[in-house]
Amino acid sequence: MEKKPRIIGIIPARGGSKGIPDKNIMSLAGKPLICYTIDGAKKSKYLSRIVVSTDDEKIASIAKRNGADVPFMRPESLSKDDTPSVAVVQHAISFIEEQEGSFFDVIVLLQPTSPFRNEKYIDDAIKKQLETGADSVITVCKVKHNPYWNFICKEDRLYPLITNDNKPTRRQDLLQTYAPNGAVYVVKRDVLFTQNTMFGNDLRGIIMSAEESIDIDDYYDWFLAEMTSKYWKEWLNEKRKDRK
Repeated sequence: MEKKPRIIGIIPARGGSKGIPDKNIMSLAGKPLICYTIDGAKKSKYLSRIVVSTDDEKIASIAKRNGADVPFMRPESLSKDDTPSVAVVQHAISFIEEQEGSFFDVIVLLQPTSPFRNEKYIDDAIKKQLETGADSVITVCKVKHNPYWNFICKEDRLYPLITNDNKPTRRQDLLQTYAPNGAVYVVKRDVLFTQNTMFGNDLRGIIMSAEESIDIDDYYDWFLAEMTSKYWKEWLNEKRKDRK
């Protein structure tokens, strides 16, 4: 009988957000922001465990009350503005494996700043990794402003980002491009540790809509999330039903 892979979800939620203080536990449409991610993870068919990595006691308390594990408090050295997500995830996995003797085959990073990512996208990404054997699967969304027409600015002078002489001049002829939206990252354990990345060489994608891809970084993003929750939530749910 084939062994069932062990898959863990890691939710990184430090307390020192500068853009929006206490962002991860601020109330969005009546619910702490982090709880949207915990709720989606709890509904996943594949996750065997959900762990929140935090340095903040308030976040830890809310996470525990809502069904997530908080088996450790993240050290200060891994709770800075410039701490990479890879290091945070590696620390969480190493701690659990060393302290509990558990071993996981696939790691899923779920950032709490993506409140409109639900269990369908979590499971679609995990399923694609399991079926294809890809190193990594991430969620992406279409890029609204195509990089073919973007510039870099040096002082007050603009230079084309892409200097290909044959680049299209009509919007209809541009290649569609996609950007990571920060909602779901699925990676093999060995890729995470041996390559030190969430992006392996064989990288696959799951496409999400722009509305579902809202990633809250500042107050403008929060405003968009509030408006989406207030006016578009029913519409988003109908779109999701159509995709099933």
